[in-house]
Amino acid sequence: MNKTSYPFTLFLNLILLMLATSIQAQTGRATTVKTRFHRETTVSIDIQADSSTVWALLTKASDYPRWNSTVTAIEGRIAPGETIRLKSKLDAKRVFKLKIKTFEPDHLLIWGDGQGQRKFTLEKKQDGMLRFTMSERIGGLLFPLYAKMIPSFDQSFEQFAADLKKESELILKSN
Repeated sequence: MNKTSYPFTLFLNLILLMLATSIQAQTGRATTVKTRFHRETTVSIDIQADSSTVWALLTKASDYPRWNSTVTAIEGRIAPGETIRLKSKLDAKRVFKLKIKTFEPDHLLIWGDGQGQRKFTLEKKQDGMLRFTMSERIGGLLFPLYAKMIPSFDQSFEQFAADLKKESELILKSN
């Protein structure tokens, strides 16, 4: 790739990501944008629940395996500055040690490690729905060396969002 085509490629990736985000919100389907040095997967879904209900589910670590079929265990507290140890079905042999980087109640949660970070966003819509968005960006200078060993997150992200929607709306109906 020559130097003049690189800005165009970045611009094109940004446009594709914006289009994908619009489509995801309607479908709950994950999209992945790949570049040479990183990969970002995003899913959005509209949930008929208030942000405090969804936030409570996202921040009660011990409860994840009950409602979320993609997570087998989380040890630790999901709270500002804390570190959690997460085990997922996507890579059952590995324990991810993740630091809570951003914690804005009922709005924004970010956790991550040296290779990437996962961002959870809650946004109240005008129609009364709550838009949940989860994205994970992984990468770095050495990313091209190990990128092929990392499985796709798309199906896992779609299941996470569907599980969160189902549990949140179930809680709303039971109140």
